[in-house]
This record gives sequence, structure tokens and C-alpha cells, in this order.
Amino acid sequence: MVKRIEIDGSPVIGVFASCTEDVVVVPSNVTGESVANLEHELGVPSQKIQIGASSVVGSLLAGNSNGFLVTSGASKGEIKALKEINGDLKVRKLPGKINAAGNVILANDTAALIHPQLISRAKEVIEETLRVDVSRGTIAGLKTVGMVARATNNGVLVHPKTSEDELSELDELFNVTVEVGTVNYGSPFVGSSLLANTKGYVAGRDTTGIELGRIEEALGFIKS
Repeated sequence: MVKRIEIDGSPVIGVFASCTEDVVVVPSNVTGESVANLEHELGVPSQKIQIGASSVVGSLLAGNSNGFLVTSGASKGEIKALKEINGDLKVRKLPGKINAAGNVILANDTAALIHPQLISRAKEVIEETLRVDVSRGTIAGLKTVGMVARATNNGVLVHPKTSEDELSELDELFNVTVEVGTVNYGSPFVGSSLLANTKGYVAGRDTTGIELGRIEEALGFIKS
């Protein structure tokens, strides 16, 4: 098993890649062992792409089994490539000035928490594209909810300073286990360094054994 990896020499793998129950989306320049490890551990095929001509795919893309939201800078060709993953997928640009989708959306197949200052039209587009219940909120007081948490259909791992009120709201919204934790030797930016679905997970190369155990418990890979 290869649970700790790097992408393009970096342990912040969630900045560069994004995954759902069906696919892991990686930058076009990533090849070889990293892609093979991602496919194996997450149990899904990969799709290579750039978003807005950038390799920080995980920051600019958010999705679930129903669709993807991308930054407003995404090209027609990039959107077409995402749609080719599955003919039923919706792919939409996130409207408004705040549109680094991966940083501002935390989603699984039933719900999404979004940056509290996203415009109303953006919230509507997220609801229509992902086909989920959407709420505005923060995690540990931070608005970039996609950077500080990772959600699957079995659990949510969040920033260690998430408040009790925020934990309660997440529990009600996602209706799965919500736990606090860290990655990459104490980093609270869970979403930036963890990729996961119900089939498996991978974390940044600097993640400790204790942190891996917490990830596995929170996301339902082991029972507490």
C-alpha cells in the first residue's frame, strides 16, 4: 500500500488533484508512479487535464459523482475533457469573483458546504451541478472550506480548530461522521493534502502514522 505520496514534488496533493467516486483528476504533467499510485489507492481511473492552463487542478476544481465546478478561467477544451469522463456529468463554471472551486466548496454526493460569500447565483449553480443540498458556512472560522476539510460519502475530516457549532452544522448537513485531524505532520489544511473517496485515500508524503490512523477512522476505513 502507498498511502503517502507527492505530486510534482509536493506533499500538498489536494492542491494539484481532485477525486470523486468515479475518477481522480490530475495535472497533465503528472506521469508514471504518482498516477499509478493514485489510481490504485483510490480505486478509480485517472483523467489528465489542466484547469485554466494551470496545474493546480485541485484548487480550481470541485466535484462529486454528478458533476464538476471549475474556475471561470477554464477553457472550452478543458470543460469538454471533463465531460468526456462520463456523458452524464454536468460541468459548469463557478460564477462570481470567488471561483477557485476546489478551495471554496466541500462536497460529497449528498451535500456541500460553501464559502459564505459566494454569490446567490453561484450557490444555485452548485446545487444544479452537484445535485446536493448546499449550505454556506465556515470551518475553524475559515471561509476556504475546501482547503481545510475532506468529505466522502462515509465521513468528513476537518481542521482541528473547528468549533463545536461548526461540527454540529457539518454533522447535520452531511449526516456522516465528522472528526478533526491533521495531515503532513501537523498541517490543519486537510483538504489541501488529502484525497479520498469511499474506496480509498492518499495523503501527502509527510503525513504521520498517527495522522493516517485518524484519517482512516474519520472516513470509515476502520471502526473506532
